[in-house]
Amino acid sequence: MWQAKVIMQNGELMPFAEARVHPLSLAVAYAITVFEGLRAYYHPGRKEFAIFRLDDHLKRLEVGMKLLRFERGFERSYLRDCLAKLIRANEPDADVYVRLLAYIEGVGLMATTGPVGFTAAAMPRENPKYADTGMSLGVSSWSRLSDNASPPRIKSTANYHNARLTQLQAKSDGYDGALMLTPAGKVSEAPIACFFMVRDGKLITPSVTSNILESITRDTILTLYREVTGREAEQREVDRSELYFAEEAFLCGTGQEIIPVTAIDKLPVGNGKPGSLTIQLRQRYFDVVRGNVSEHPEWRTLI
Repeated sequence: MWQAKVIMQNGELMPFAEARVHPLSLAVAYAITVFEGLRAYYHPGRKEFAIFRLDDHLKRLEVGMKLLRFERGFERSYLRDCLAKLIRANEPDADVYVRLLAYIEGVGLMATTGPVGFTAAAMPRENPKYADTGMSLGVSSWSRLSDNASPPRIKSTANYHNARLTQLQAKSDGYDGALMLTPAGKVSEAPIACFFMVRDGKLITPSVTSNILESITRDTILTLYREVTGREAEQREVDRSELYFAEEAFLCGTGQEIIPVTAIDKLPVGNGKPGSLTIQLRQRYFDVVRGNVSEHPEWRTLI
């Protein structure tokens, strides 16, 4: 597996191990950081990479910076060029996972809004552990953050303290992962991925008002499901007890891609194996992101 050679800070490339942020910066002291995880899929025959839904990721980063009132943003075209330069400089020969962070790099008070900096890292990433076998989830006693507390629809690093507590509890309780409920007791999402389930042959996912990340992968799955089946998925509130009626379930996200869920609260989902629709959507997803089909070229930025 290839190794990261260089990292980028504020547009400048440097050795990967030499990246630095001051320990008293607001990025560290108060987690004043928003980020994006992106994937660049390698096409060996063409010797090129395709960053998946790059503009959508950059748009969400901009909204996150706006919500946290950063004193300035970055031109989308500038970040596009930076990421392309970063990937090429690392000379990868397989898929790339990119982590792009924007933060307050200065020292100051909690309400300080600048100066703003960014770091971009291009790294290899192994296939998710449970991609083929599926994973077991437990419903967590930790509630998902609410929009009026710390908006989960943006990728703010501060939100992931909530996710980390949930994941630590799940591991301690013997599960592979967890599901969080909203403060009102409705299903929200997993710590690092959105949740889908199949009930009575219908694809269902918690609505964007269920304190979830406005996930780009989730939106991709909704689109692909409509194209594959000719039907719309249901986006609505989901009760906890509905989980036990599920015939299939899966998680999705840029890092996780699509992972089947085979048990919830130690009860099997369907027959306890990855479901047929899950497998079909996963195959369609990989065909699209890797450019094996002609559909959705607007989602693939070639570099």
